[in-house]
Amino acid sequence: MDRAPFRDVAEAGSADRGPFSPADADRGRFSPADADRGPFSPADADRGRFSPADADRGRFSAAGGGRGRQRPALSSPPVRIGDAHGLGADLSMVRERRFALLLAARTVSVLGSGFAPVALAFGVLALPGARATTLSAVLTAQALPMVAFLLLGGVVADRMPRHRVMTAAESVNAAAHICLAAMMLTRWAPLLPLLAASAVSGVAGAMLFPALTGIIRDVVPPGRLQTANALLGMGTNVSKMTGLVLGGGAVVLLGSGWVLMTSGVMFAVAAVLITMLRGSPAQSARGAHSVLADLRAGWREFVSRQWLWVAVAQFSILMMAVQAAYGVLGPLVARQRMGGAPAWSAVLAGEAVGMTIGVALALRFRPRRPVMVATLLTLPTALPYVLLGAGAPLWSIVSGALVAGVCFDIYGVLWNTTVQREIPGESLSRVSSYDSLGSLMLGPLGMLLAGPLAVTIGPQPALIGCGAMVAFVSMLAVLFPGVRRLRVPDVRAVPARS
Repeated sequence: MDRAPFRDVAEAGSADRGPFSPADADRGRFSPADADRGPFSPADADRGRFSPADADRGRFSAAGGGRGRQRPALSSPPVRIGDAHGLGADLSMVRERRFALLLAARTVSVLGSGFAPVALAFGVLALPGARATTLSAVLTAQALPMVAFLLLGGVVADRMPRHRVMTAAESVNAAAHICLAAMMLTRWAPLLPLLAASAVSGVAGAMLFPALTGIIRDVVPPGRLQTANALLGMGTNVSKMTGLVLGGGAVVLLGSGWVLMTSGVMFAVAAVLITMLRGSPAQSARGAHSVLADLRAGWREFVSRQWLWVAVAQFSILMMAVQAAYGVLGPLVARQRMGGAPAWSAVLAGEAVGMTIGVALALRFRPRRPVMVATLLTLPTALPYVLLGAGAPLWSIVSGALVAGVCFDIYGVLWNTTVQREIPGESLSRVSSYDSLGSLMLGPLGMLLAGPLAVTIGPQPALIGCGAMVAFVSMLAVLFPGVRRLRVPDVRAVPARS
């Protein structure tokens, strides 16, 4: 999941343009460059506050205007953010050096991540004396540290230059996979070293994802965040599908050890590309604060925004249903009444195609109320579960999965863009880590409950229940005012020259 799961004022651009001067402020003016660095947040207006951090990012509170602060005179009609850019301008972002490096790094890294799970699973099972419990232990050793260290990863990414955090994480992940590859190739693979290498890989992931959400905002101008997220999502989806399609064949042709080695090399290449970004300074000097103090500050940022914690709670319950449906119940129904693996592969392929379409649509789809629209887009994701549970024909289930894929990827782009725009840069990675932790923590519970439910009431009624749960929590989330009212800033104020 590329949300937060999934989730994100360009530092370089801000440095080039420079903040407005006190003299300008005294004359009641600010520069167009300041407007480019980011309009005020509706969340700030709701709180009635104008923080120094907002001033640094060029934000102007609507609440402040009501207390006698002058708004700058406009010399041009209001322009919706993003409307000034056509599709050609959106795609031209790949020619911008820093974004192109980030896009290349993520594409290569995700491709390595696509190959690795298949190679690791078959490599572990092929080891002498290995059983299903061995594979389960290795995968658990990788998953638990990723969840356990997410919050620490957010603190580290807010304290240090994010490109350095990502470089270190990719490098450590490369080393862990090369060690796993060496164990597979030499056939010397005691359980403890396998668990240790897997755990190191999980910690690297926990460090990487919060930094990734923040670095997009460091690299991309605020008015083009949605374009950047969509292009990154497009590269990620292509890499995922390529890895999943070619992973099995590569294991057959080369063996698990060499495929894991290839993944390690890809992570190392990604680390080198991210090193070349440079220019992403530490967000703030927080050395005197403890990790717990930083976590508390991040938590305050998280819970102070109703739209944020409501959407994360909704997505957490949604992921519980998704994990139960896709991890356990769907394959059971496919085996019992649809012919087994080929039919289930068709359903997954339909969703993958939908995700590719969705991320392309997200380049130009710019709703004024992104969180409300994103939440409503989770409603159609219940379609494949309900159709599976109702015994619908395969073509309709694949069609439902395609629709779900489209909605999920538009949701992800809108969500990441909103978080990157609305959360202060100095706490963005910590808030992202709370987002990721909250969104993912109920997923394992869904898989745990799916088996007993399938035995008790049957997999098809349980799938209909999953669909009903998705629909219910989506509609419930929209009832909260913070979800409905958050708007994209409407204008870029360009002051008249006097």
